[in-house]
Amino acid sequence: MTEATAETFDAVVVGAGISGLSAALSAVEAGLRVALVEKTAAIGGSSAMSGGWFAFSGTAEQAAAGVRDSAEHFLADLLEVGGHANDRALLQAYLDNQAELYAWLKGRGVVFQELEISSGQSAARSHLTPIKEVLRSFADAFVAAGGTLLLDSRVTDLVRDGGRVSAVVVDTPDGSRTLEAAGGVVLASGGFSRGTDLLRIFAPEQLAGIPYGGLGNTGDGLKLAWKLGAGMADMSYISGTYGSHPETGIEFHELLCAYYLGAIIVNKDGKRFVDESVSYKTLGSACLDQPEGLGFEIFDAKVRAKSQRGVPLKDMDTLEDLGHVFKADSLEELARIAGIDAGALVDTVGRYNAVVAGREEDEFGRTGLCTGVGELLPIDQAPFYAYPAKTLMNSTYCGITINPQAQVLDVAGEVIEGLYAAGEVTGGFHGAAYMTGTSLGKGALFGRLAARSIAARVGVPA
Repeated sequence: MTEATAETFDAVVVGAGISGLSAALSAVEAGLRVALVEKTAAIGGSSAMSGGWFAFSGTAEQAAAGVRDSAEHFLADLLEVGGHANDRALLQAYLDNQAELYAWLKGRGVVFQELEISSGQSAARSHLTPIKEVLRSFADAFVAAGGTLLLDSRVTDLVRDGGRVSAVVVDTPDGSRTLEAAGGVVLASGGFSRGTDLLRIFAPEQLAGIPYGGLGNTGDGLKLAWKLGAGMADMSYISGTYGSHPETGIEFHELLCAYYLGAIIVNKDGKRFVDESVSYKTLGSACLDQPEGLGFEIFDAKVRAKSQRGVPLKDMDTLEDLGHVFKADSLEELARIAGIDAGALVDTVGRYNAVVAGREEDEFGRTGLCTGVGELLPIDQAPFYAYPAKTLMNSTYCGITINPQAQVLDVAGEVIEGLYAAGEVTGGFHGAAYMTGTSLGKGALFGRLAARSIAARVGVPA
């Protein structure tokens, strides 16, 4: 299609996960003409494969549960789990706008069914929602409001006019199309957990993890921005997430965090190798260094009783139904059926129980369950369980640099006019590691900020 016959929109959004859908829906709600372009045949991307957790502080759910939290505590946790490598301006943008995002989500019918403490949190701020339903409702609302949704359509180029990004070239089932974007283009195309070429450049050791994430997560958006000189952040912190069975498939989000409930993690030699209370991204890197890249979550009946069917990260019932959990009446028998060194496992559990009893110092410095919160539990009540798990390469959490208005910055820190980004394609927010719920949270929030910035540019109040 020639430039003369190009289709014109106020905004073009690339990628239909939570960040792209939030950007597109927010823009169309503001009265903008919007095209949402999705590379695959269905909306959702990695968001649809996630656990469905959003991280917020100061919510009604926290108040009802008696959870004491604040934006200050939230910020402290984000910095701590991120190794203080985070871009504080992006964190502040999240904290300043989280209440508005929370209200917008609830206004759109989003229901938070569970409140939990999880990776990187010193207070329960993970809010669970059926994410696939949320994504579908956003897509339906976008189309109903007059938005244009293009599936099976891959953006192959960003067009610049006088230095400003003004259009995209799209490869569709009906041929190449040019979509002009009067206000701007939003890259919300996800990370590159399935982009072996980029992983080979930035994190070759992660190729040993189980490939996961959206089927379209090959780094297209990152490459498009990189071609225009976009800066990059957090590329050295790429890590998979620990806790997925070796047979994990795309149809079910299988990730167990029994270690945040009281389990320990051992390798095939029956030995612990890490403080189990740290971020599961940190655990992911540690597990890759173990024999066969395998770590077993070892727990007893007390921890097993904490299972919540249907609640991601702690659903031991479903995993046991799948035959993915070993069970035995003794540690020796458990080790035999799981393929772990029995003598070493018995010794490891004995020494760990001595730590819990206060007779020894923990060799890895573990003092609590999740992020150091929660009392350690002895592993002493039969039956005993072992869940074999590997590192899941489900998200890269790094990428192009943005400012708090979601504008893309070049390598010199200057704004690339007309180009915005949100979600996993961006870097700077997480730093060295990741807090549960902040991926969906930052995707939705910076998607809305991008829409707000574009609306302001075209003169429409958002």
